[in-house]
Amino acid sequence: MKWEKVMGLEVHLQLSTHSKIFSSSATAFGADANTQTNPLDMALPGTLPVLNHAAVSQAVVFGLGVGAEIGKVSRFDRKNYFYPDLPKGYQISQFFEPIVKEGVFEVPLEDGSIFPVRILRAHLEEDAGKSVHDAIPGHTGIDLNRAGTPLLEVVTEPDFRTAEQVVAYLKALHALVTYLGISDGNMSEGSMRCDVNLSLRLEGETEYGTRTELKNINSFRFIERAIHVEAERQQDLLESGQGVVQETRLFDPDNDETRSMRSKEVANDYRYFPDPDLLPIVIDDETIERIRDALPELPAVKRGRYTTELGLSQYDANLLTQDRATAEFFEACCAASNNPKATANWMLGDLSAAVNKEGLAIGGGKVTPEGLGSLISRIDDGTLSSKMAKTVFEGLWAGEPDVDRIIEDRGLKQVSDSGALETIVDELIANNPAQVDQYRAADDGKQKKLIGFFVGQAMKASKGQANPQRLNQLLKQKLG
Repeated sequence: MKWEKVMGLEVHLQLSTHSKIFSSSATAFGADANTQTNPLDMALPGTLPVLNHAAVSQAVVFGLGVGAEIGKVSRFDRKNYFYPDLPKGYQISQFFEPIVKEGVFEVPLEDGSIFPVRILRAHLEEDAGKSVHDAIPGHTGIDLNRAGTPLLEVVTEPDFRTAEQVVAYLKALHALVTYLGISDGNMSEGSMRCDVNLSLRLEGETEYGTRTELKNINSFRFIERAIHVEAERQQDLLESGQGVVQETRLFDPDNDETRSMRSKEVANDYRYFPDPDLLPIVIDDETIERIRDALPELPAVKRGRYTTELGLSQYDANLLTQDRATAEFFEACCAASNNPKATANWMLGDLSAAVNKEGLAIGGGKVTPEGLGSLISRIDDGTLSSKMAKTVFEGLWAGEPDVDRIIEDRGLKQVSDSGALETIVDELIANNPAQVDQYRAADDGKQKKLIGFFVGQAMKASKGQANPQRLNQLLKQKLG
């Protein structure tokens, strides 16, 4: 039997506000437990929420970024459940009228195609606190620093059929929110958390199977693995005649398995009702257009510009726009080199290999966009050969900032002077009469091999500094 995976995603994005969504407490990561709280965060009696307008603006920015409809009137609701790190006994969220409604987000795939993902909704809500199990021996502690942190929950339709599609969407979403500046998307710090709703059905069927929810997975690699592991578990159950239980599960990467956390609640269990302490959010057309006009160039627009105006392949354009820092590095380097294709090749080749080896991001090493651009320019103007350029790049990576100084200090300048090269060629022809005669009597295939011999000898005589293209021209002229 062939099974098809059907998946929908819920992604929680921590918004880049300086304070919480309903209080003035800070949102910085890594503070000592319970030092970023106030009476509202702790749910003390008599406290009332006050909406952070920056969170509203950032939610609108996201909606425009994915081409979704903005809810001109949205409301907050109380989502009721009881958990130790939820001090009020309810979470302020949006259910009936979210701030961002339906849209379609276009996701680039590795083969250059576009995968449209239907966004069902994106709504504002406050985060809960955190249960800490290893700080006090034998006890669980509660840290409320995170309680009230502004979140945007992005919910998709069940459009995904493969783990690769899921990861591509999450990477594109991460790129979008960092471009927009509304979230740092740091998965290790919980700024971007993904829940995967997954079910199986036989290929060709239209009815959905019973789904499970994989909760709070915090890396692209773990998400991909968790999907494969959970799909295999469900397939084993279905093929053995057992049913899949609707529940929430966690992924254990150490044991490469998913484990049950709790049976899955349905929406009615939360007993949603409008929050009486918060007024509706009303957004007029003028505000929406003002926010739209302030949007930066989005990744999809950059990809189109890179292929149509700069002549890059769709594959290269996808890679160079995966995050804002890489795109900014590329554009700064292009400004210095005036050669987009060579810039893309160096960034996705030598520079990418160097930063990956050191576990860094683009721009995290000592090679600056200006330095790499200068290196490319020296190749284009004939100062450097491709082989010499590798040596110069090593110097840049080691922290030597000036390309021309590296060339000068290491004697790497390529010899393109016709007079100097003619002297070398004339000596080679005089010293290798047998090879000259063979060349003149040979067919085209044999001549190419003999030209290679002469070029090799010339490069040796010039200590690798002769311009190989100019050498080829001179040799063919003299030998002919």
